This record gives sequence, C-alpha cells and structure tokens, in this order.
Amino acid sequence: MQKQILFVCLGNICRSPLAEAIFKRQIAERGLENKYSADSCGTSNFHIGDRPDPRTIRNARQHEVEINHIGRQISVHDFSDFDLILAMDHSNFQYASDLSGKVSQPKAELKLIRSFDPDAFGLQDVPDPWYGSEQGFEEVFQMLWRSCEELINQLEKGKAMVKKTEKLSESSL
Repeated sequence: MQKQILFVCLGNICRSPLAEAIFKRQIAERGLENKYSADSCGTSNFHIGDRPDPRTIRNARQHEVEINHIGRQISVHDFSDFDLILAMDHSNFQYASDLSGKVSQPKAELKLIRSFDPDAFGLQDVPDPWYGSEQGFEEVFQMLWRSCEELINQLEKGKAMVKKTEKLSESSL
C-alpha cells in the first residue's frame, strides 16, 4: 500500500506545490512511484482553485521539475487520508496540529519538512518567498530538494514516521 504524503504551506501556491513536485520527481527518478504518492494544500483559503505562483513554476522549470497542481485548503479528512503531513513552517504546523485535534483518531503524522533537511542547522522553517526576490524562490527550491531527498531516504529506511505512541517534542519543532 502506498504511503501518502501531504505538503502544507499557507496559500498552496509557492512552497507546498513545489515540495510536492520535487518529491514526485525524486520518487520517479528512483522508481518508487508505486510506493509513495504526494499532494499539497494550504492552511488558508486564499488560493483555492489557483495555479501555483508563476515565479514558483519558473524556478521549478529551471530545475526540470514540472508542477501540475491546483490550490486547495487542508481539511480534517487529510488526517485520515494521508500517512505523513509535512508543514513548511511553525505557523502552518500549528494550524494543522490544531485541525488534527478535531479528528478522533488521525492516521497522519505531522512534522516540519525541514526536519529532514541535513543543512537546516536548527532552522526548521522554509521561508515564504512570496514577498521576496527570485533568489528567495531558488533558496526555497534548494531547501525543499534536500529535504525531500532525505525524506525519501528515511522513508526507504523506515525511519521517517514516528510511532503512533510517540508525541512530537518541542525540540522537534
């Protein structure tokens, strides 16, 4: 059975659709499409039905990553449908965590995507490039590329998921 991964940011037009596309490319390169699937969403309803930001699409194409996504908002059903939900920053993590509290027995584990970034050096947020320059989109791409690569490594080793009986500690945030 496929492990289903959900990437979450604020508007679902910059970071999370990029993470989804990077993850899909990386699993395809490794021949793992039958083991893993991915989607993305936002915590806000600002961009439901929208395509990703043109700067995100342009940056992804520069790296030969194609994004095929329409914006949607996270829902309580996602905690039953997905195995792992990865937030881009603490704010979106908190929103998702609060939402998961409305689910009696959530299946999904919730983590920060940069908890998989070997170069995070304690920095756990993927900055929102929306208000920045093209360089910000490139920096986000590199963070997400490294994070997804290590995520897949950990998934393949069976170490990406915490046991249901464990709680995420403050230090993992």
